Amino acid sequence: MAFLDRHKILETNATYLLIGSLLVVSIGGIVEIAPLFYLQNTIETVDGMRPYTPLELAGREIYIREGCYLCHSQMIRPMRDEVERYGHYSLAAESMYDHPFQWGSKRTGPDLARVGGRYSDSWHVDHLSNPQVVVPESVMPKYAFLLDRPLDGKYIGDLMATHRMVGVPYSDDMIANAKADFALQANPDNDYSGLQERYPKSSVRSFDGVPGVSEMDALIAYLQMLGTLVDFSTFTPDASR
Repeated sequence: MAFLDRHKILETNATYLLIGSLLVVSIGGIVEIAPLFYLQNTIETVDGMRPYTPLELAGREIYIREGCYLCHSQMIRPMRDEVERYGHYSLAAESMYDHPFQWGSKRTGPDLARVGGRYSDSWHVDHLSNPQVVVPESVMPKYAFLLDRPLDGKYIGDLMATHRMVGVPYSDDMIANAKADFALQANPDNDYSGLQERYPKSSVRSFDGVPGVSEMDALIAYLQMLGTLVDFSTFTPDASR
């Protein structure tokens, strides 16, 4: 009863309740936020992870611009139903170069953390152009206009330099070759060996099936690499963490 009497003071006095609430929220916030200042200690290093190629990075910008994260998360929870449907649960390292991350909080559509390689490029073109043709019950809007929007990669080097400022390990060589790599990834007729040396496991092809580089190319290049960098057949979690 003594405890309840003390608690009654908070319930009947708005000022004390406000102070108590702020104190509790502050402590909880510190507990959640403080570890983020030590990411190098909390994110497990995983083989295979690399920064986005210039074309993939441009596609990610389009993904964010069009609000895809509002209906599609990129975070598979470590629960049986999630893993059986989408694949291996998401690792923190898979988002280490994302600014901002695309975990999402709602799934009107399926999670996309492992969508890379699951469908063909032509399927993505059809789905983005007219989603209802592929999935009749879909409420997703049409993005056919992406095919008609060319990209020249004029500022892609500047974008990569900006990402380097917040910790993405883009080298001087990567930034110097940014515009050339941007064009090469969607043009398999030219020598792209340097691109694949800088960005292992990068796919090179015309993603939308049309000559030139369009916003559709960039977005599909981004989608096709999601979840493909880590080899989960050989991945072993670090038991010391």
